[in-house]
Parts: sequence; C-alpha cells; structure tokens
Amino acid sequence: QVQLVESGGGLVQAGGSLRLSCAASGRTFSDTAMGWFRQAPGKEREFVAGIEWRGRTDYTDFVKGRFTISRDNAKNTVYLQMNSLKPEDTAVYYCAADSTRYRTYVPRSISDYDYWGQGTQVTVSS
Repeated sequence: QVQLVESGGGLVQAGGSLRLSCAASGRTFSDTAMGWFRQAPGKEREFVAGIEWRGRTDYTDFVKGRFTISRDNAKNTVYLQMNSLKPEDTAVYYCAADSTRYRTYVPRSISDYDYWGQGTQVTVSS
C-alpha cells in the first residue's frame, strides 16, 4: 500500500522559513514526478511546486524565488524549503506523487497525480 506522509508544518512569523518533508512508502517514486499543492480555507487546491524524475523543477509564480523543491531518491522523500513566508502562504500543504514513469515534464494538474498525503498545516502570522 502506497503512503505519503508529510511533516514539517507549523506556525511561523512572516519572513520566516519552514521545511516540509514527504516520505513515501509502498513503492519507489524515483522514476516519476512528485509535487506539492496547497489549499487555503474556502479556496481550491492549487499547484505549488513539482519535480520530475530527472530533477527538473517547476514552480507557480507566487512562490518562485522563495520556495525550493528537492528530492532524495535514496530516501524516497521529497522536500519543500519555504523561505520569506507570507501570511497568504497559510494553507494545508499536500504532497502528491505521479504514477506515470518517465514523464518528460512537471505535471501541474491535480488529475496527473495518483497518490496524496494527508496534508500538513502551515500558518504564517503577520
């Protein structure tokens, strides 16, 4: 059974940093893309960052230059380093994994991801 378990969320002041981790089990994802999404109260879940199997990354505009996604295939883990956090970054952050192997781009659509974590809350105070 595939499981994705996020950790690292919490409460931080504006301008601070957090590092989210997502540990996968049940299968290897070294040959697929993984991503981070977020959902704020009353809003739809949205793409934040993704990393394809070769390590190429993609970010939504509102986190470029502030967030960095990375992966450690040996640990079957993906990370999201979040710097210069803003109150508008407050949301539940979800890790997601694609099951399609060797995809040649970073998927941004929710429907492209087949496995999801339970989410971790990130709250940024002003």
